[in-house]
Amino acid sequence: MRRPTALTIAGSDSSGGAGVQADLKAMHALGVHGTSALTSITAQNTLGVAASLHLPPSLVAAQIDAVMDDVGADAAKTGMLATNEIIEVVADRVRGRGIEKLVVDPVMVATSGARLIEEGAVETLRDSLLPLALVVTPNIPEANILSESEIVSDATAESAARAIRDLGPPFVLIKGGHLEGDATDLLFDGEDFTRLTARRIGAAKAHGTGCTLSAAIAAGLALGLNERESVARAKEYVTRAIESAFALGKGSSFLDHRWTAEAKETE
Repeated sequence: MRRPTALTIAGSDSSGGAGVQADLKAMHALGVHGTSALTSITAQNTLGVAASLHLPPSLVAAQIDAVMDDVGADAAKTGMLATNEIIEVVADRVRGRGIEKLVVDPVMVATSGARLIEEGAVETLRDSLLPLALVVTPNIPEANILSESEIVSDATAESAARAIRDLGPPFVLIKGGHLEGDATDLLFDGEDFTRLTARRIGAAKAHGTGCTLSAAIAAGLALGLNERESVARAKEYVTRAIESAFALGKGSSFLDHRWTAEAKETE
């Protein structure tokens, strides 16, 4: 039997906690074969990003082509896209290869504070890639930039979600991890707002939560779930992965990818 596949187009994290490494772990745990196209190589650990090298756009394109020519992709996600040229070539391949189930994680700044996208590339992301996305998953700072607003309340979050949806993606998921209280994410489909709430886990910061969430959404889409089901399942997956996170480095903890969403039913 053919296993569903999902493609991650993102940067590498040498510590294995975020980026392509985290994406592939989440996809595997959720029953999907993960493939990858690296966009940047980072010297990174739980303390921060020490250095990075952005790959030539032609090589990014060649990786996507190699995957699509053979394995294919039932869904895809993007992560770190650092330059105008990389964003443009990814958008070109998404269009040309007919990738319809695309999750865009608009990565701009690492948890440590390191900037992961060139200043002028944000506009290219807004104009070239977001119109191709099925789901976009900004955190609060990223949503502020994309919507050119400031989220300070439920009302302003809804306004930001509307503004981001106007850029093209049918589904906007604004992650609430930067707010106080419970971890509440806001999903907007153009008509209805849905709030997905989980208790805030009182543990050390976890590395790679945003990457993992978007990868889990892509995995759900690859499995044939609809957008709402994929988002809800991904939220549950990340919550449980944070609950069982473990410490390896000196900074934030690592998510535990050893269980699947279905495993909870047998506990």
